[in-house]
Amino acid sequence: MRKGNVFNMKRSAVLWIIAVIVTLGSVFYQRLTGPTHPVRGSVEIGGEKIKYRLLRTHVTDEDARMKISASSNVSGEISLRRFKSHDEWRTEAIPREGDKLIVAVPKQPPAGKVMYRVTLIDKNTGTHYDLSDEPIIIRFKGAVPGFVIWPHVIIMFLGMLWATRTGLEAVLNGDKIFRQAVWTTIILSIGGLIFGPLLQKFAFNEWWTGWPFGHDLTDSKTAVAVIFWVWALWRHRAGNRGRFWIIVAAVVTFVIFIIPHSVLGSEIDYTKIEQPAG
Repeated sequence: MRKGNVFNMKRSAVLWIIAVIVTLGSVFYQRLTGPTHPVRGSVEIGGEKIKYRLLRTHVTDEDARMKISASSNVSGEISLRRFKSHDEWRTEAIPREGDKLIVAVPKQPPAGKVMYRVTLIDKNTGTHYDLSDEPIIIRFKGAVPGFVIWPHVIIMFLGMLWATRTGLEAVLNGDKIFRQAVWTTIILSIGGLIFGPLLQKFAFNEWWTGWPFGHDLTDSKTAVAVIFWVWALWRHRAGNRGRFWIIVAAVVTFVIFIIPHSVLGSEIDYTKIEQPAG
């Protein structure tokens, strides 16, 4: 095997490793900072360390139930109201099942949201402990079957991976820029423009709620990414700053992917469909 071929193989392997690292990093960042990531933490009450996990997304089929293990010396209450509604805040005691407090947020239709705050109370001292600085917003969605959600997730991951690898190839002015850009465009289109709307339909009963029909950022950013790649392919074939636009498309895709999932997502505005009481 020629030295040139060995060098190219090693170079390609290194670039793929870098692309994998960048892609995994963006995925973890997006997941940890997104508005659907549960609020986790712990609080010490009367010498007892109590851990909690409060949901910010749930299916429409049932109430969102959360269990908090705590001794009988600890009680709790929950305050809640529907998000974007004329509702008044209501506060109620959190029921107990054995050694667990059972927090429950009433189920809503797809895209319905509820604001809630959980407070634990030390029965011995009467001290109140809020588990969040601000009310938590939970959004309800329809159940999405595995044959839709898993292909969507995997293909979008591969799309980000190929976009990063293509961008690196363009930076180094490699000989596989166009071919990799084609694969990037195809993968992103399948994951975002085919499986994306399918997922949206199951979850919120709408095929597309992003630009130009709505403000859903998840849908909109997918469309932007595909548009940039189609433009970059066209400019590359035209030979006019094509490599530059490939790099731009890769950077845009990276920026889009680190935007937390479900930001500005579908939601019901109850104030528009219901009149205030009285």
